[in-house]
Amino acid sequence: MDIEKSPLLTDLYQLNMMQAYLTNGLTETASFEFFVRRLPVHRHFLLAAGLEQALDFLEGLHFGEAELGYLASTGRFDRTMLDYLKALRFTGDVDAMAEGTVFFPDEPVLRITAPLPQAQLLESRLINILHFQSLIASKAARMILAAPGKPLIDFGLRRAHGAEASLMAARASYITGFAGTATVLAEQRFGIPIFGTTAHSYVQAHDDEIAAFESFARARPTNLTLLIDTYDAEAGARKVVSLAPRLKADGIHVQAVRIDSGDLIALSRRVRQILDEGGAPEIRIFASGGLDEYSLNAIISADAPIDGFGVGTSLTTSSDSPTLDCVYKLEEYAGIPRRKRSLEKQTWPGCKQVWRRYAPSGAMVADTLSLASDRQDGEPLLHPVMRNGRRLGLKPTLADIRARAAAELTSLPEALQQLKTERVYPVQVADALVALTAEVDRRIASHL
Repeated sequence: MDIEKSPLLTDLYQLNMMQAYLTNGLTETASFEFFVRRLPVHRHFLLAAGLEQALDFLEGLHFGEAELGYLASTGRFDRTMLDYLKALRFTGDVDAMAEGTVFFPDEPVLRITAPLPQAQLLESRLINILHFQSLIASKAARMILAAPGKPLIDFGLRRAHGAEASLMAARASYITGFAGTATVLAEQRFGIPIFGTTAHSYVQAHDDEIAAFESFARARPTNLTLLIDTYDAEAGARKVVSLAPRLKADGIHVQAVRIDSGDLIALSRRVRQILDEGGAPEIRIFASGGLDEYSLNAIISADAPIDGFGVGTSLTTSSDSPTLDCVYKLEEYAGIPRRKRSLEKQTWPGCKQVWRRYAPSGAMVADTLSLASDRQDGEPLLHPVMRNGRRLGLKPTLADIRARAAAELTSLPEALQQLKTERVYPVQVADALVALTAEVDRRIASHL
């Protein structure tokens, strides 16, 4: 079984609780919600991603003979528990925000409603899936906003924290608006466009840099980009200028040069001048090397002549904010609203919905958080996506998700589209939810 599909990719305490639930007959319907408690520093919004992988996980959830044999061998679980796991399939309901939706703290992104032992088991893997892709999509969105209209390519496979992370980062950044990725498996698995040039080692393997450029061009003439800064980017640009006519005579066109180091603003200007004066104004400049949203913003603000960017480490690790404070919490059990009251970790009880209001211009104005049964003004953001363990409707395409994400970023208030802002987007808590919270607190207090 693929590791990402294994039901053993969970925390032991989930299985411990399942055993205790079954032993004590706690098997009625429960509702859990996934949400983020607070925004990372310098972030103004988040972007939901990973839902399709979460639903794939739920559809395929089962314990095979290997997993059951392992659990039996540990001696930790009784026969009732093992028999329950053997028959286990996800039979619950899922309500969720569509991928590519902007969201804010305390807003449920996904709700699971299922028998308590079943719903509990899902916690670790669902957080794992939704956290990472939402984290990367939110980071990618900042880069898209920092470099509007410029193609951005994911170069981050080598620095990602594991194989699955690199693949899901390619997906999350693409649905957010990146033009593609360097990760080949992302094309095979998801149909994401892939891009690639050469490493410096290709040039180093030749005694002469221009010979390296020409040999690569003749071996890989399509969408040709030449890496020019192995030794000296300006000298490399001059060599491209001298080589380009000879290649063009043979039907090979240099599409772009790539710079991967140095002062990209100053260097790109000098390289652009060399290309233009050398009769190659059609050759574009592509830049990479330690880029993040702030450096992208600086390059764009300086009007540097760079046509596209490759972004690696800062994207796939979300290096400035590598985690989201996200949780999956019980909000209702056996028809009774539940709430956590721990200091700084309190939750709102009950099954909830988020309604979003827009200005006539289409810009987001404010959200209202309330009970799902308490209809508010605006557009509801959570929608049914599974009922009785089965998906509803057709899977959205990546193009559909990209279109939604693009529309969402466009609808952000202008202040929230900036890298730095004092603006806080308003999320209002409805009176009905406040009243229910007080009622739950009174009930809890009566048992303390």
